[in-house]
Order: sequence, then structure tokens, then C-alpha cells
Amino acid sequence: MKLQCPTLFEQSAYVGGAWVDTTSLPRMPVTNPSTHEVIGSVPQVTARQVDEAVACATTAFNDWREWSGRERALVLREWAHLVETHRDDLAIILCSEQGKPLHEARAEITQAANYLDWFAEEARRIYGDNIPAPRRNQRIRVLRQPVGVCAAMTTWTFPSSMVARRIGAALAAGCTVVHHPDPQTPFSALALCALGEGAGLPRGALSVLTGDSDTVRSALISHPGVRKVSFTGSIEEGKRQMARCSATVKKVSLELGANCPFIVFDDADIDLAVKGAIDARFRHSGQAAMCANRFFVHTDVYERFVSRLVAKVSTLKLSDGMAEGAQIGPLISETAVARLESLVDEAEQAGATVVIGGSRLTIGSNFFLPTVLTGVRPEMSVCGDEVLGPVASVLQFKDEDEAIALANNTRTGLAAYFYTTDIRRAFKVMEALECGVVGVNDSLVFNEAAPFGGIKESGIGREGAHSGVEEYLEPKYVCFGNL
Repeated sequence: MKLQCPTLFEQSAYVGGAWVDTTSLPRMPVTNPSTHEVIGSVPQVTARQVDEAVACATTAFNDWREWSGRERALVLREWAHLVETHRDDLAIILCSEQGKPLHEARAEITQAANYLDWFAEEARRIYGDNIPAPRRNQRIRVLRQPVGVCAAMTTWTFPSSMVARRIGAALAAGCTVVHHPDPQTPFSALALCALGEGAGLPRGALSVLTGDSDTVRSALISHPGVRKVSFTGSIEEGKRQMARCSATVKKVSLELGANCPFIVFDDADIDLAVKGAIDARFRHSGQAAMCANRFFVHTDVYERFVSRLVAKVSTLKLSDGMAEGAQIGPLISETAVARLESLVDEAEQAGATVVIGGSRLTIGSNFFLPTVLTGVRPEMSVCGDEVLGPVASVLQFKDEDEAIALANNTRTGLAAYFYTTDIRRAFKVMEALECGVVGVNDSLVFNEAAPFGGIKESGIGREGAHSGVEEYLEPKYVCFGNL
């Protein structure tokens, strides 16, 4: 990597304010999914390092919680400034370990800075309540106080912005954080941590523990000093972690799987809908929970939509993320490619038609061709939970009620998108869709000012906006009597 600031590429764990890279710890290699080259390695921390990190976080919490909102805001704002200043280096690191095109990586770094800046402002606006008392000689106050030491577990899909969104909110609330990034993409989190240290985060306020997920997660979730767990991952893994948290009754936030619908009504602007479909399905190589999985198109405009979608998909450039003009990068691993191949093959055998794409680029590569499937039925596996790849499955519907029923026929409910020019329909469908986020005539709807999260088995809690900070606060009711 050609970095202007090479020290941002950190290959050590960060435990309680100290970089840990001892020869006694085994190391885990990290591979570039585009080239299969090992770009570096990180230590496999043990339960001992977890205990040290939690102990330091507990000590730091007693001080950090006493900082004023303005003081915490100054640190977060400086952190955001440093992230934006080093955007190009951070994007290169992200692109190298995760694979997404460089322009998308840069956009993610900017979004990470936006989250930190947003939560800097929220740190100054953590209010309580003054409640009218039922008796004359009473006064009632409600305080909102930080939860305590938090464990944050993030995935490889957004290794920078997801980290900033979660850690920024916790720190703004006055909590301290022990973070475990995905073993496939640890370097983005470590680089952010290095900048946070430079911005003035006090010792112990943030630790970044690297290595195998099971080892770190188990130690963090079972630790009695951790009061809150925030987890991103699969539905099944999230349920397991939630069950394990019950042993110590930890607060839990979960961002799990999704099966987002994309609906095109007969009165929609088709060109706008096609553009939205490209953004909703093929950005990030389709590897994001909020990517649209199932495309429901009204029978009257089905052929027109499919033909224009295929035409646009045929122009997408599949390439190494560092290449000029790259639009579709590699999938994260061979396992991810094999799973996608299986889903497409199974759909084709069940009667679906591969209009374009349908296979990996070359044998042994992690690149999967942008794909459009037609003749898909709702019961096919490709219409199940997250596809996590550049595959659009297109189905037909006949009326509004059928579209809503098809969209809601899933165990998850993160996001949904639909296109219409009928304002009556827009309100009806928006209210009827069972999900946490809705995009109407737009699919690029996610930002720091709005709450992000799902319902049903997509998870618990919200991130971003004021709601993101609320997840890390506990209300305390205080009654003054006999005044």
C-alpha cells in the first residue's frame, strides 16, 4: 500500500490504550479478496487481553462519564477531522482488505467522519426530563446516564462507517468501548483507533481486540464487567449471542440479516427506478444488509424494466477495487462466491432464467458477474435471506396488495424501496411495509441524521441519529419528597 501516512496501517491489537504485538501471541493473516495476497496479519488475542481491556475500560469509564458533553464533543470532532484528513489512506486500507471499489471506500470514510461529527454534536444534547409530580411536596427528575462498558462487534461489510456509527454513539453517551472487528477486515478499525488516540481519547476508553471471533466474543459476552453488547452478523449468530447475554442480563443491540424488497409500480418513472435498482443492488458488490434482494415489478412495466435494467448492468465494470473506474469489486471470500454460485444454479434448475451474468468471472477468482434473474418465484432460495452478492432476482405482481404481501413475506424487516408517482399509494405502501427503513423513489437513503435498524428478525435497536445515543443511555428516575 502506498500510504501518505504509513503508520495508519497498524498490525497490532489495541488493549487499554497500548498497542500489543507480542511474539507470544499467534497471528492471523488478512488477505486481499481481489488478489488473494496476504496484506498483513494481526495478533490473536486471548481471554487475558479481553480481561485487561475490560478492566481498563472500567477504570476509564469512571472518568470519561464525568467529562462534560462539550469536552467529549471536542474529542469526537477532532477525530472526525482526522478521519476526513486521512481519507485517501483510509480508503486504500479499506479497499485492500475488503475489496470494494476505491470511490466507494472513499465515500465510506467520509460517512465515518460524518458519524463521528454527528455524535460530537449529540454529546452536547443528552437531556433529562422534568416531570410534574402527583403531590405538591414532590419534584420528579429523570436523568439519562451512560450504560457502562460496551462490547461492539462489527462485520466486514462496512469496516469503517459501521465502526464509527457504533463507537461514536457509545463514546458520546459517556460509555467506554471494547471493539472486536471482523477478522477479515481488522485494519480499518485499527486505523480509526490510531486516529482516535491522536484526537485525545483517554487511555482505556477504546480497545480494539483482533483475532478469531469465537474467542473474543465468548470472553466479552461472558464478562460481568461488560454491560452492553452491540452485534452485527447473521441472524443465527445474533440469536446465539443474545441468548448468551441473558446469563448476565446485558443490554443488547443487534443488526442482523435482511431480505429487502424493491417494488416498481405501474405508474413509476422507469428510468428512475432502474437507476435506483442499480444503486440498491449493485453498490458494494451487493454485499450489504440494506441492498435490495427481491425486485417486484408490476406486470404492465415488467418487460420494460427488465430490459433497461439488463442494459445498465451490462455496462458495470468488474475490477480490482484500486483500478480506475471499477464499479463491482470482489466478494469477500471464496466461500461467499461458492454460496452465490449455488443459489444461482439452484434457481436456474428450478426454472429461473439467467438473463445476464450468473457465474464467477474466472475459475478461482472472487469476482462474480453482475447478474439478473427472471422467472423467479418467492419460494426459491435466492429469494430467501441476504444474497450478499451482485444478483438481482426479478418477480412480477399484479396489484398493490399483492406487492405489499410479497414484500412482507419474510422473517426480516430492515429496509424496503418502492417507486411510484401516486402520492396516495406512497403513503399507503410506506405505512404497510414491515421494516425499519423505507425509501420512496430513492434508494440512497442512509445517513447519520436518520435512525438505522430493522424489525422482526433483522434486529433490535437503532443506530445513527439521536436514537443511536439513546441506545447507550439508561434513564434514572429521581423523586424528591417532602419539600
